[in-house]
Amino acid sequence: MYKEKTLAVVVPAYNEEKLIARVVQTMPDFVDYIIVVDDCSSDGTGQEAQRLGLLDPRIVLLTHPSNQGVGGAIASGYKWARDHDLDMTAVMAGDGQMDPADLPALCDLVALEGVDYAKGNRLVYEESYNLIPKVRFYGNAVLSFLTKIASGYWHIADSQTGYTVISLRALKAIDWDQMYKRYGQPNDILVKLNIENMRVRDVPIRPVYNVGEVSGFKPRQVLWPISRLLIKGFCWRLWKKYMIRDAHPLILFIAMGTILFGLGFIFLLRLIYLWISQGQMPEITLIIMLFSITIGFQSFLFGIWMDRDKNRNLR
Repeated sequence: MYKEKTLAVVVPAYNEEKLIARVVQTMPDFVDYIIVVDDCSSDGTGQEAQRLGLLDPRIVLLTHPSNQGVGGAIASGYKWARDHDLDMTAVMAGDGQMDPADLPALCDLVALEGVDYAKGNRLVYEESYNLIPKVRFYGNAVLSFLTKIASGYWHIADSQTGYTVISLRALKAIDWDQMYKRYGQPNDILVKLNIENMRVRDVPIRPVYNVGEVSGFKPRQVLWPISRLLIKGFCWRLWKKYMIRDAHPLILFIAMGTILFGLGFIFLLRLIYLWISQGQMPEITLIIMLFSITIGFQSFLFGIWMDRDKNRNLR
């Protein structure tokens, strides 16, 4: 137990035969359960986890018959912890990239301060720029900004980190069967937590790389799907939180801003076409375009400001 709270650690593992032992063997003694989720690995990850389970009774092995992605593996572990009424559940990847020394700081927020979801933040670590591969650093920074808008948690960053601790209250509030199952899972869960008005807070953690991990993260293949997920999540959050559960005027500002900005963009394309084809730029069209884009942008920003103000207590 940790500070009188039961604690489980979910370890999503896909082809981590070489590193899973290191993760399990360095797990702090205060962890009650180590839930290893073998996501249909093609190597000996499952067998290695079984062997480790003979040495450490805390290990619970869950096996997927088909690959579900890291998000699917985490969801399976979360459901096991929820069904066993564990007070706190952490996530530590099976590739050894999460330092066990950072776990107490994450747990303290949930156990002592009533935070529902504590997450690591590698971007604020003093040497993060030198430790994190540059493509990942900048890609993470962009996705973190987009996630702030989509989730409403403007005080958090490093949206892609999976090193987290979640409370039992939050575990029971979310339908894990509807969780996004691939690399966008950390982004998706933040959107869902905001809909449920859960408190989320960052903890600075040390980035860990070059420990023998083999990453399947490919920025060009991930940035667009996650961006699309965030747009969808943003719209769903606004609808669910500010239309269904609590009618709020910010939805009008965001809707009006989106419509006017879109209208202005159409007039901009019209101006470009007329300039290229006829060498002219009608003043009325230009005025409408400038008015629509300016007012639309301001309306959208005002709606976002209201959203941020509405969520400022969720930290």
